[in-house]
Amino acid sequence: MYLVRRTFKTKPGEARRVATLVSKQVQIFHEEGHREAFRVAYNDRTCPGEQNVVVLEWTTDAFQSPYRDGNEMPPAAMQAGAAFQPYIEGTYIEFWELLTPSKMLE
Repeated sequence: MYLVRRTFKTKPGEARRVATLVSKQVQIFHEEGHREAFRVAYNDRTCPGEQNVVVLEWTTDAFQSPYRDGNEMPPAAMQAGAAFQPYIEGTYIEFWELLTPSKMLE
């Protein structure tokens, strides 16, 4: 089991807008069976720590490329993704292996 975290660095003051638009896009992916349950968090200068940031997280059993053979990307999700592009300055993704009871050491 893995935790996947995509972080977006937004233009100043746009984190809540980007969080909303990212959530709408990922909801489309979720409804189409492309993404597991997810959550979105943001800091638009309201919390301590790095500001103008949006974090999208989900867990998955396996990594699958969205560009794999036979996979059709929902056009509505691609359109939704285009909506937040003007408000972001950069993005990166992290993959973390979750510690499950079967992986724990004695």
